[in-house]
This record gives sequence, structure tokens and C-alpha cells, in this order.
Amino acid sequence: MRVAIRVRPGASRTAVGGTHADRLVVAVSARAVDGAATQAALEALAKALGVRPRQVRLVSGATSRDKLVEVDADETEIAGRLAELRG
Repeated sequence: MRVAIRVRPGASRTAVGGTHADRLVVAVSARAVDGAATQAALEALAKALGVRPRQVRLVSGATSRDKLVEVDADETEIAGRLAELRG
């Protein structure tokens, strides 16, 4: 399943939830330097969805705040968890 996310680097704490332009917001404390924020966002998303980090991979948006990620898991479960996170 593909999920559109909006990364907010440099946050005071890591959090997943809410929306920005129909994208799931992933706030991470890592700075946007050398892909650190992207990696932290993928790990935070995996944790929030209850999947292993290797099940979440970046499809597009490596240098953008708006990213598209692929989650390799049961779509029904992921859709339910995403609905909860979006609030």
C-alpha cells in the first residue's frame, strides 16, 4: 500500500498524526541533513503502523518534505491504522 506523507524535520519530538494537504504528517527531531530526517520518518511511520522498518520503503521524494512510501503489509490493517493516525 502506498502512503503519502509530509515530513516535519527538526521537531521537538517524534510524532505521527494529523494531516497536511491530505498527507499524513510525520514530525521527527532529526534535521534534514544527508537523509537523516527521511530515515527517521520511515522508522517513525513503521513504528506507528506496527510493522518492521524494512516493510516501509521510500518510493519518491528523497529531498522533499512530501514523500510517497510503500508499506508491505496487510492493506486492511494499514488502512485502519492510517485512519486512526489521521484523526
